[in-house]
Order: sequence, then structure tokens, then C-alpha cells
Amino acid sequence: MRNTNSSTKSKERLKHANKTTAIGAILNIALSLAKIIAGIFGHSQAMVADGIHSLSDLGSDIVVIIGMFLASRPKDSSHNYGHGKFETLSALIIAVFLSIVGFGIGYSGISSAMGILQEEQVIKPHIVTFIAAIISIIIKEGLFRYTIKKGREINSSAVIANAYHHRADAFSSLGAAIGIGGAILLGDKWVILDPIACVIVSVFIIKEAFHIGKISINELLEVALPEEIQDKILQIAALIPGVDEPHNLKTRRIGNISAVDLHILLDSNITVENGHSIAHKVEGAIKKELGDEMIFSIHIEPNHSQN
Repeated sequence: MRNTNSSTKSKERLKHANKTTAIGAILNIALSLAKIIAGIFGHSQAMVADGIHSLSDLGSDIVVIIGMFLASRPKDSSHNYGHGKFETLSALIIAVFLSIVGFGIGYSGISSAMGILQEEQVIKPHIVTFIAAIISIIIKEGLFRYTIKKGREINSSAVIANAYHHRADAFSSLGAAIGIGGAILLGDKWVILDPIACVIVSVFIIKEAFHIGKISINELLEVALPEEIQDKILQIAALIPGVDEPHNLKTRRIGNISAVDLHILLDSNITVENGHSIAHKVEGAIKKELGDEMIFSIHIEPNHSQN
């Protein structure tokens, strides 16, 4: 029954993740093409760069779909704890995508700004590019809020990472709007604001990339759960009747699942059946408080001091 429930939950997570990602992919394609066209005909390098960034989101959408499919597979003889790390790996790949795009946009902006400073002729951006940037901010911020809500509902690091990719795109459009607006309103002498906006955009993108990458690398390196969660686990275990001195706690993340290894002291005179029952109560109490997606290994030790 437990395996059936787990399989059903996994399929539901995959279904919701794919639906959320597909909506994002469709909007990304339409938005990126619109921004690139607006940037080319509206003479805005910042808008073209912003459009390319939106197009890069499509790559992260594909990574999420593949990663979630692989992570949803049930545990087998070579993956005893399931395939959840594929989800974490997907989030890391998205972070790499983001950083490459960020550095590329930054380099492009700096090159263009240097050209303007060397008095190369640059055409002032058209108002259509400013309108495109404002529309992009609204759409991408809405897509961020929708995606991160769904990502948190299904507890998916890959979907949440993809949501931050959408947020980075909203920042990208915001930077483009500021640069383009400044170049339009302040005249030809301020055209340099457009490529400067590219550089500002790149900083936001790289910042998000490092944030996502840090979380993903920590999970792949099996960094323990946050200290407050570990303290909570020990406190809950200590409240179960018959349990003494919960200790030697080890934790880690496996995709959307938390693995918990815990030692507890029990009266050495109780039966094996009673000891097994108490261990199950510890597991149930922790799951009730912290969530169902947890794997437990509870080691029982005899407490001879009670004799």
C-alpha cells in the first residue's frame, strides 16, 4: 500500500511540474520572440539581450521536464533511496544556464558601452522597446509567482529554481526598461544607459544563479538539514513516552525527500515488539510535525541505567 501511495504521489508531482513548466515554456517562446523583434527594429541592445535571456528559459524548462521525469521513477536495486537527486541536479544545471547567460549579457553590455564611449554612432531606442519591457516585467513576475507557488506545493527544487529563472527574467526586463526609458527621455547623450542596463541585468541574473547553485550543490554534497529542523526532530523524539536521549542524528536531502538517521535509548527490559512500536511512534510524530516526505532509520540502543 505504501509503495502504491508513493507511486501515485510521484505521478501527481510529475503531472503538476510538467503542466507548470509547459505553461512557462509557451509564454517564454512568445515573449522572447516579441522582445528580440522589438529590440532589433527598436534599436535596443538591452531588449535584444533581454529577449535572448527569455529564450534561455526554454532550456531550463526542458531540463525541469527531463529531471522531474527521471526523479519520479521508483527506487530500484541501484537507487535504494529513489532518484530524487536527479531533481537536484536539474536545479544545478539551471543555475549553470543562468550564470552563462548572465556573463554573456554583461560582456555584451560592457562592449557596447565601451563603443559608445569611443564615440561610435548609436541609434536611440524606440518607444516600442520600452513598452515591450514593461509588458515583459508584468508577465514574467506573474509567471514567477505562479511557478514558485506550484513548486512549493509539490516541494520541487527544480520547479522552484525555474521560478527564480523567471524572476531573473523579470529583473532583466526591469533593467532594460530603466535603461531604455532613460535613453529615450534624456536624449542622445544618454543612449549609453541602454548597454549599462545590460550590465545591471547581468548582475541580477548571476546573483540568482549563485543562489540556486549553492542550494543544489549543498544537497548533492549531502549537507544536513537546517539546524532548527534538526533541533525539532530531537525535541519531538524526546517527547515520545519511553524514549531517552535521542542522539547521533544525521540528516540529508534526496530531492523532495528528507532522510533521517536517529539513535534512541530505550529500557533494556522491554520486548523487541515494544521497542519497534516506540520507534514507529517516533517516526509518526516527526512526520506529523515536519511532513510526510521523509525516510527514517531509527537505531534502538538499550538504556542499562534504568535497571
